[in-house]
Amino acid sequence: MPLQTNTLYYGDNLHILREYIPDASVDLVYLDPRFNSNRSYNVLFKEAGSASSSPAQIEAFEDTWHWGPAAQAAFEEVALHGSDDTARLLNRS
Repeated sequence: MPLQTNTLYYGDNLHILREYIPDASVDLVYLDPRFNSNRSYNVLFKEAGSASSSPAQIEAFEDTWHWGPAAQAAFEEVALHGSDDTARLLNRS
């Protein structure tokens, strides 16, 4: 599969890299905001016609990482089926 240039991919980085990006072709991956900041990010609303903020807000997303079934499955996939160097690193005792 050829790499499509000038394309913004949105989503989980492991899924995007595995599904759309050929091996050994990545120069840069940009992640924003930083991962696992342990914060909840909110969207604030302004009153129409006013520069002041409204008390109205909603939680946009929670940036707190938890080890769960998806993380375990991803770890096992890389540890068992990743490159030899990566698998060796993850399987160190």
